[in-house]
Amino acid sequence: MKNKHEKTVPDSIIEQVHQIRPEHLNGAGRLFGGKLMEWIDEIAGLVCIRHSQKNVVTASVDNLRFIRGAYQNELVVLIGKLTFAGKTSMEVRVDTYVESLNGIRKPINRAYLTLVAVNSDGKPVEIPKLVIKTEQEKAEWDAGIKRREIRQQRRQEGF
Repeated sequence: MKNKHEKTVPDSIIEQVHQIRPEHLNGAGRLFGGKLMEWIDEIAGLVCIRHSQKNVVTASVDNLRFIRGAYQNELVVLIGKLTFAGKTSMEVRVDTYVESLNGIRKPINRAYLTLVAVNSDGKPVEIPKLVIKTEQEKAEWDAGIKRREIRQQRRQEGF
């Protein structure tokens, strides 16, 4: 049995679905990238709130790769899950798909974000430990450590 200071990846996974409406489109008739970024940031925050049971702030977006466009009336599915957790920070992977009427999903974006749990004064607070159970989760954890090292190096370089 898990204690309240430990959680697994499935404990905080969130799937969100949006239908693209006219107000979500850019001038070229595709989903506006800024709207997708908003949805990605929102789901990452919800994943981290679920894990930490605290308020969170976005610290960084490591990767935001647009694979293809999405168009009016299509369904956009975002799946967010924790990949790494430190003492106060969490890394979230958000995969975004377009889902056709027959349920087939095609990837359109993958993003990694880092968020920090904070108290009412906005100061970082400790979060539950992330318990890794599968080989896929272990691979994501190891990659998360590498991404964290890159973020730290970039910060030292003033980037």
